[in-house]
Amino acid sequence: MRLPSLGVLGLALALVPLGGASAQDWPARPVTMVVPFPAGGNADVIARATAEALSSALGKQFIIENRAGAGGNIGGAAVAKAAPDGYTLLFTTPAPVVLNKFIYKSLRYEPARDLEPVVLVSKSPLIVTAKLGLPAKTMGELIDYAKQNPGKVTVGHPGNGTLGHITSELIQQISGAKMTNVPYRGSAPLMADLLGGQIDVAVDFMPTYVPLVEDRRISGLAVTTSQRTAQLPDVPTTQEAGLRGIEATAWYAIVTPAGTPRDVVDKVNGAVNGFLNSERGRTILMQNTMQPGGGSPEDLKSFIASETTKWGPVIEAAKISM
Repeated sequence: MRLPSLGVLGLALALVPLGGASAQDWPARPVTMVVPFPAGGNADVIARATAEALSSALGKQFIIENRAGAGGNIGGAAVAKAAPDGYTLLFTTPAPVVLNKFIYKSLRYEPARDLEPVVLVSKSPLIVTAKLGLPAKTMGELIDYAKQNPGKVTVGHPGNGTLGHITSELIQQISGAKMTNVPYRGSAPLMADLLGGQIDVAVDFMPTYVPLVEDRRISGLAVTTSQRTAQLPDVPTTQEAGLRGIEATAWYAIVTPAGTPRDVVDKVNGAVNGFLNSERGRTILMQNTMQPGGGSPEDLKSFIASETTKWGPVIEAAKISM
């Protein structure tokens, strides 16, 4: 009679260390890091550099998988529904974890419930630029000009629901100026029309516009961070221009399915912080007009909560929906 009981007990004891060992020995095989946008963009470039650093630090290959579509929702949903075993990560921008829950009528996942913060990788400011023929030469002059000519100033952004679009709305809400938003399919056609004078102003991610501002082919009116950037030190911030409360940055972070073992989260967090503090990491970020992130999973959780609080009312007031 004792034999079955001993057998069950032995099986139970055998199973207990396996769960801990699997987490302790992670990664035992390659890890997939989903980028919810096409290859070649800013998110993809930084994700690949981060994946290379993780592979080197943790001894197993971190493979980038681009799963683009629906503003990042396809990749976000895939990771949210994946097994929480540490072998599927999401390299995310604000859209899949903050913005899209306000923009899309329904998501197949709830970011706060289904995704677990790991580490903030980097931040990148947006920039407000203008065509050379525009009478306004500063951000303050742009606001005054737009107020004197309501609806006549055209503001291009890289697509409905993008951070450029939402930041344009925030600027207008805070300043009281009314401008006409013009959506584009990405930065390339927007930049072409700005250079050609078909659009008055652009609000977009900064890297593409740095050489154009440096060559004085367009005017840099403001960057949307609290401090000036090293790449364009002569371009003031929106706050310097009197637009208090405006800080809008593209940011990149790693999250994982909720329930992923804490020691796995800590391993990824530690490896990424090491990369960000390395000379190579700082160089790569500088080359891509980015500022290093870092910090703990709890720091990222608090940051995501603050971004949600900031952008939700802006999106709802502007009635942005997809």
